[in-house]
Amino acid sequence: MTDHDDSDDEAFAETTLVQAIENQLEAGEPAAVQATLNKLTLVGYEREEILHLMALVLAHEIDAMLRDDRPFDMDGYERMLRALPDLPGEDD
Repeated sequence: MTDHDDSDDEAFAETTLVQAIENQLEAGEPAAVQATLNKLTLVGYEREEILHLMALVLAHEIDAMLRDDRPFDMDGYERMLRALPDLPGEDD
């Protein structure tokens, strides 16, 4: 019998999101992904930490897309990327 663990789901989701970010970097689209990586690298963030932050932004946009039953908002996604290291919803 295997226990289904929420942390396994979270790890899988983060791995999947980080891979999506890596794919965006490789494709060069959207340009904000590379710009964000460059900016955060310049101010001293490690690549792994930057990918984690960008994955959180992507997760936030996907969650909003599903919740609001709307298409992916590329402009909003790029705005949130450019705002890093400030995460969405932290400016309250």
